[in-house]
Amino acid sequence: MTLHNGKLLALCVVTVIVLFGLQFVLPPYLTLALTRILILSVFAMGYNMLMGYTGLLSLGHAMFFAAGLYAAGLSTYYWGVTLPVAFVLGIVGAFAVSLVIGLLALRTQAVSFMIVTLMFAQAGYLMTLQFTNITGGDQGLTLPTDARSFGLFGMVVDMTSDTARFNLALLIFTVVLAVLFAITQGPLGRLFVAVRENEPRTQMLGFDTYAIKLTAFTVSGTISGTAGALYGLMFGYIGSSFAGFQNSIEALLYTLIGGPGTLLGPLLGTAVMTMLIDRLSGITTAYLIVIGVLLIVVNLWFPKGILGTIRDRWLGWLK
Repeated sequence: MTLHNGKLLALCVVTVIVLFGLQFVLPPYLTLALTRILILSVFAMGYNMLMGYTGLLSLGHAMFFAAGLYAAGLSTYYWGVTLPVAFVLGIVGAFAVSLVIGLLALRTQAVSFMIVTLMFAQAGYLMTLQFTNITGGDQGLTLPTDARSFGLFGMVVDMTSDTARFNLALLIFTVVLAVLFAITQGPLGRLFVAVRENEPRTQMLGFDTYAIKLTAFTVSGTISGTAGALYGLMFGYIGSSFAGFQNSIEALLYTLIGGPGTLLGPLLGTAVMTMLIDRLSGITTAYLIVIGVLLIVVNLWFPKGILGTIRDRWLGWLK
């Protein structure tokens, strides 16, 4: 491990420790907000793997979030499977969807790729509305209270408990962060960056760039689906709004604000955007105007996101 890798690893460890300690000083409503931020940041981290590290701009990542959400939620709602099994089913469902969509969408490039991912996502969204008798459509489905607990090492984990939800969200966030650290700081991560920087040259060196992009796409979709499965099971609700276009745009914004191609950028971007939207929406109905102004300011002063600009100007190891 290089010195730069060690610094980044230390920063990740400190971040997790600080997040763990926040539950002891924050009031309950902020702890719940932080739980939501952790889950959505996992979604953004998955998106960042594709857009930030590989350079592929997707407009349809909500379909992977929804794939995990519905695979986990519906299996619990209709079949009564335990939450850990449902969570695994959500991850498997997201993996399968991302692999199939990736095989098709990656045959296109640039603008065509964006349009194809958007079309697939819209098709998935319309399916959730078409099969309302199964999915609940816009109204969605609420998981029964008795299905929102499970046994673990002789203990009962109650998913209606704020403490249990926060620590479980932090655990999944930490695992995903560790996996992405291993990927981005290893040979596979360097191949992702090579494709982003110069795909023709990477091909000339003998690498199969289609396979590299498919790997990035599948990993990205699976992580985003992991966030969806966790969100549905943790908050006990699944609905078609999670498959909508807005959800894809939010993942993009979280990544752009925090810094594409940085490991902790999605967490920072998600925290900033989520807290601003929550605060401003309680003050004015025109909060989206303020958010728009913020995006313009960030784009002007931090053209590569907050952490991305800090990395380029001062801390080169922050990647």
